[in-house]
Amino acid sequence: MSATHTGGCLCRSVTYAFETPITWSLICHCQSCRLNCAAPFTAFVCVQDGQWRWTGAELGVFASSPGVQRFFCSTCGSPAAYRPKEGGEIHFYTAALDDPSAFPPERHVFHGEKLDWVNPGDDLPRRE
Repeated sequence: MSATHTGGCLCRSVTYAFETPITWSLICHCQSCRLNCAAPFTAFVCVQDGQWRWTGAELGVFASSPGVQRFFCSTCGSPAAYRPKEGGEIHFYTAALDDPSAFPPERHVFHGEKLDWVNPGDDLPRRE
């Protein structure tokens, strides 16, 4: 059974909604995500195209690397989503969801790029 989940940016200009089920939920340690969020790591939920929609203001878009778009609020600068060119999906930042506790992470990715002083104390699978 599906449920609707919502999220948005700091100033609430950019908002979005999506339907479950999600594809996955994870923590990313890659340098690109760290720089984008100015954080030691970030968490994402992956939603397939056709299950999500923007419901707020128009977003800014930055092509951070070939085949990748990063969406952000043009007013407050908050990151909104990561979208690979291929795959038919979008990755929303878990911490920006109205109920981030609904999607605990299932694994760590790019664990080999994690900062030396970050030592997750969980038993989630880790992928390099």
